[in-house]
Amino acid sequence: MEKNLFNSPQPEVNIMDSLFAEMVFDKALRDFQKKKIQKKIDQSLLDRNKREFLRLIEELKNIS
Repeated sequence: MEKNLFNSPQPEVNIMDSLFAEMVFDKALRDFQKKKIQKKIDQSLLDRNKREFLRLIEELKNIS
């Protein structure tokens, strides 16, 4: 039996799967970056480095 590729819903499913995968990846990347910055913020507090703390807070705001 021959399949008509023009009438097949397969590409729509693949596009939706691809978009969903991209959204999941982007969220995972943002979460990773936030945790990394939060660790640096904690270190800047321990070091009492106000300038670095303020810079990192702004960086965290830009990611959120």
